[in-house]
Amino acid sequence: MTLTRRQFLQRSGMAAAGSILVPDLFGSVLVRQALASTIGDRYLVVINLDGGNDGLNTVVPVDDGGGSLRNDYDAARANINLTPSQLAGTLIGADPNTGAQLALHPAFAGSGGGMGGFKALWDLGKLAVIQGCGYPSYSLSHDSSRIVWQTANPLASGSSAGTGWVGDFLADPSQMYGGADIPGVNIGDAVVGEFKQNATSVLALRHLHDFDFPYDAISAADVAAKRAAFAALFQQAAQTAEPAFSYIGNSGVATLLSTESYPPLHGLYESDRATESGWYDGGYRIASDLREVAKIIYGVATNQANVAARFFQITKGGYDTHSNQGGATGLQHDLHKAVGDAVRVFYEDLATMPGNVADKTCVMIWSEFSRRVQQNENGTDHGSQGPMFIVGGAVNGGVYGNHPNIAAAARDAQGNTVYTQDANPFRSTDFRDVYGTLLKHWLGMPEATIAANVLPPDAGDPAYHWTAANFDLPFLP
Repeated sequence: MTLTRRQFLQRSGMAAAGSILVPDLFGSVLVRQALASTIGDRYLVVINLDGGNDGLNTVVPVDDGGGSLRNDYDAARANINLTPSQLAGTLIGADPNTGAQLALHPAFAGSGGGMGGFKALWDLGKLAVIQGCGYPSYSLSHDSSRIVWQTANPLASGSSAGTGWVGDFLADPSQMYGGADIPGVNIGDAVVGEFKQNATSVLALRHLHDFDFPYDAISAADVAAKRAAFAALFQQAAQTAEPAFSYIGNSGVATLLSTESYPPLHGLYESDRATESGWYDGGYRIASDLREVAKIIYGVATNQANVAARFFQITKGGYDTHSNQGGATGLQHDLHKAVGDAVRVFYEDLATMPGNVADKTCVMIWSEFSRRVQQNENGTDHGSQGPMFIVGGAVNGGVYGNHPNIAAAARDAQGNTVYTQDANPFRSTDFRDVYGTLLKHWLGMPEATIAANVLPPDAGDPAYHWTAANFDLPFLP
């Protein structure tokens, strides 16, 4: 029997079969309390803007402030630059270094009749904009840089097949997650790099309503008999001393249980939250993906049996804008509008769930790199540092980190901004400090554990390497 790629549960741990075979595993109040105690009543949602989002046209200098950011921006971008008048509706804070007024891409203003986009979240004080995020010796390869961000291990760029930073958190013994637990769900065809680890289970699915166990379609009359047969086979395999058979058995039982527990969340959500479900109907894939996450979170919040996921990931592709990127209109506008509107709707959905789940949820948005400062004919090539975004009811909204130095004389040989960690006015924000702040202040992991097991500092020149971690960035209380 082979599971479809849409319908598999990646399992890399081999827990004792006795713990995973309990039919009502996550329905147990004691187990629920143990799981929740690891992070409190909180959720983490990771969104990847895949392809390399152009940060310079995402968080845009409106004026020079005390420097030359706006002048340098206009000099580098002849026809994809965003004018001050186009940015008038999305003004945010000032760059901490130069004092230049900043604005979001106008697509983040949302559209009439909707709930708005990132600008609406900014006005609520629920959006943190973190500028100049990157890492040492940055790669301009999608695959290599993606691995760096997923593993949080730049020194193994392009070659690491290791664990992800979220996976390292889940696998840490202090978190009490074992092979029987399913703390994470990825909305996609496979488990993403951030969640890979060797201790617990992660579910990968596209839609809850058609997530099921792949019984053959010859006859529905004997499904009960087939289920009993599969369950018996999985139990027998799980109880063997042979690691490969035990792995298959535990995977099978966990898959069988999850395919029976998660699909009902679709009907529950559509019944209880029909109005909120309609908010997502804008034709955007990212909106429908976030609605799947919302269904699961609603299941956890309403104590549905065998549902305990608190970590989620989705991917929004299309950001490789070498051509047709545009300025106030064009490809990047359409991408940003989809993301901004979907995240705002998701936030409002969570805010109206029992217990105001928006205050218990943190959304982190990243892209594997930014784009080059100088535009090409009608787009941008691969670049280095760019912004990250944090959204949530408990987030301290504001602008954090320095805008990269985009002056022509300050760029590297490829025309990109330079990562630095020395005490200069344009000091970069290492993305691992953002991860570490979330791990420490949102998920409650001790700083010493983070530095030892999840985000070990680099070895190298402290001016150009991340040797002094800062896991206290103030975007979280």
